[in-house]
Amino acid sequence: MRKYIYILSFFAFVLNTTAQEKTMQLSLDEAIAFALENSYNTKAAENDIKVAKETVWETTTIGLPQINGAVDYQNYLKLPITELDFDGDGTTEEFVFVPKQNINASATLTQLLFDGSYLVGLQASKTYLKISKQAKEKTELVTREAIINAYGNVLVAEKSIEILKRNNEVNNRILKEAKVGYENGLTEQEDVEQFEIIKGNIENNIRATERLRDIAYKLLNISLGNPIDTKLILTDNLESLVLANTNLKLLVEDFVLENHIDFKIAENDRETKRLTMKLEKSKNLPSLSAFVNYGTQAFSEEFSFFKGEQRWFQSSLFGVSLNVPIFSSFGRKAKIAQTKINLETADIRLEETKQRLSLAAQSAKSDYQLSIDNYETAKKNLNLAERIEKKQQIKFDEGITTSFDLLQAQNQLYTQQNNYVQAMLNIIATKATLENALNLPIK
Repeated sequence: MRKYIYILSFFAFVLNTTAQEKTMQLSLDEAIAFALENSYNTKAAENDIKVAKETVWETTTIGLPQINGAVDYQNYLKLPITELDFDGDGTTEEFVFVPKQNINASATLTQLLFDGSYLVGLQASKTYLKISKQAKEKTELVTREAIINAYGNVLVAEKSIEILKRNNEVNNRILKEAKVGYENGLTEQEDVEQFEIIKGNIENNIRATERLRDIAYKLLNISLGNPIDTKLILTDNLESLVLANTNLKLLVEDFVLENHIDFKIAENDRETKRLTMKLEKSKNLPSLSAFVNYGTQAFSEEFSFFKGEQRWFQSSLFGVSLNVPIFSSFGRKAKIAQTKINLETADIRLEETKQRLSLAAQSAKSDYQLSIDNYETAKKNLNLAERIEKKQQIKFDEGITTSFDLLQAQNQLYTQQNNYVQAMLNIIATKATLENALNLPIK
């Protein structure tokens, strides 16, 4: 009985765990931390580093001892015959000089003693590894910004739906009162029809925004590295994120070009081009290697190689190989010229990167300041629009204003609501862009 209880408990645990895996509660910081470990781009960047490490080792092994073995077995189906005139009488005789079967086994040890291209190639592979690590750092910064934007888009959609539903409730109340007024001869049919139109438009906007919200959740899941149907519960809201992302100190943060990841990548790209040119030049140098060979042979008319009486004949050899490039029909010269031009292009791109990153930092600061200013303006305008719309509602209920004036006030309110929500998102998004432009580390 206890055994069955254990089994049932196990299945209950598995089912509970599965259920938990399908639902995630995440703050923005938790979402960023999760994505840095599990996003598709992060995993791909980690694999790139692994490949780069293996490339370094692959290049290193070129200068290490190499051992190769070979075994050859030959069995003549028809023996070759040689005709010779041994006694000089003008008559040739047939001779067989090879045994029907033979085996030859050998092992060769080679060691590279000097090759200029090997040393340069080793430097290049280490630079490639450095670039891969920097690419992962860049990926992390991009992932942070992507998560912030995706998280914010979900919150904007949720906030917009909330506002639209509240507006719909208000409009339904006014529509109901307008119908009562029309039945009592206090309002025109046109007033009722105007609010019917508003009702239809709001409900259409709700449905459209709900579809956008569903897509926003799926995009956030992709950015996190989740299956798109994973249920997400976001624990932060727009208002709290606006407060957390309003940091005026960023506007006076120093921009240090040398620490920027894009500048480091551009520098290493230039270094790669320099090493490539050096590699081509090194191919004009001689290469020197040494080898030691040991072999054994056996001959037999029958397959008796594993018998004790079989005779084996050993041999060994030591040698040095020197390869000296002499003339390549100016092919190497052309190759060196190409790499020199590529290096010059890398210098141009490096200077361009300097200017672009400096401009991006300045522009990001300006955009962030503007987003803060726009948010304050949108917040103020929203309060004014709410007051105006409220007053127009009271006047309409009292019959001292027209539906046209109320509709104008409502449209103005809807516009300011949308501006306010977008202004909150812009603060969050522009701050993320500024952090990347300044290359601020991920906390």
